[in-house]
Amino acid sequence: MTALFQSYRLNNGVELKNRLVVAPMTHFGSNPDGTFSAQENAFLQGRAEGFAMFISAATLVSREGKAFNGQPYALDERYLDSLKSVAQSIKSQGAKAILQIHHGGKLAMSELLEGLDKVAPSADEATGARALTEAEIEKLIHAFANATELAIQAGFDGVEIHGANGYLIQQFVSGHSNHRNDQWGGSIENRLRFSLAVIDAANAVKEKYQRDDFILGYCFSPEEPEDDGLTMTDTFALIDALVQKPLQYLHVSLWDFYKLARRGADTHKTRMELIHQRINGKLPLIGVGNLITAEQMEEAFAICWAEFIAVGKTVLLNPNIVELIQSGKTQEISTALDPERKAFYRFPDYLWDLNMKEMAFLPLVKK
Repeated sequence: MTALFQSYRLNNGVELKNRLVVAPMTHFGSNPDGTFSAQENAFLQGRAEGFAMFISAATLVSREGKAFNGQPYALDERYLDSLKSVAQSIKSQGAKAILQIHHGGKLAMSELLEGLDKVAPSADEATGARALTEAEIEKLIHAFANATELAIQAGFDGVEIHGANGYLIQQFVSGHSNHRNDQWGGSIENRLRFSLAVIDAANAVKEKYQRDDFILGYCFSPEEPEDDGLTMTDTFALIDALVQKPLQYLHVSLWDFYKLARRGADTHKTRMELIHQRINGKLPLIGVGNLITAEQMEEAFAICWAEFIAVGKTVLLNPNIVELIQSGKTQEISTALDPERKAFYRFPDYLWDLNMKEMAFLPLVKK
């Protein structure tokens, strides 16, 4: 496992102690008002130990974008103490604390919006979202910048812009969800405009605070299943634009590290390989995708399709996963959730209940 524990220096001079990252996890743990909860605090304890970076749960930048119960907020100064608690918990465990900043767009949950309109790049009948005005688009760009400023003030080491999983930023990039005919839609160049404006706005905050050491990352999903959805060709255009921006890393969101490309590139190659080739060393890539065991992590890293390996499920199942790897106890790594060990996992109640009803993504130990 030696290779996974090599250090890496980012392009802003920040050194990361190894190649292991905790992927952002929806733990449903924050208070209803978006503040840090006791259950969330318990969940975080130990889970950042040994990792280079810990990316927080998707944190809301504007109220009408709330996409799940228990979502944390980064809206204004009232949330600073809450955000400080998250950053301090992660950093006290020796990992870089990265705040993932997020807006659900048309995937926001109507019942959580307290009467606010659901918004998206274009009107969407299926979800009831209305199209954003140009003024509202500018306001949302500012909301991402504001969340970045709160992250700096709260002591985070960086932010990750959530441009994946079908949420607002990806909705702008996708021809399936973006039917605009103004500067924010139409050609792929126009559809990328929102993503790039968010990056520029976040970087302007970083420059305002003279924080060269503050890490900016961008997370994206490479393809969509719809006929007019994202293809690898679109993703290559996105990557070509992203590597020109003042980012420190890219993070691809995948369920399967070895998933083959669907269309728009060589379909005999994996998305990971194609993406890494396209980046061509200009930025480090975080790879992810159902890597549970130490052997799976090591094998994925050895293929050299990513500079970092991110894990989520195994951190849920093994709160001390890096300790198990470093102490040679890899045979003790769990691959399924044991219903009789609730206290060991320290899940927030809602996440635990979802798993016990087999409505979440973790397999259960069958007795």
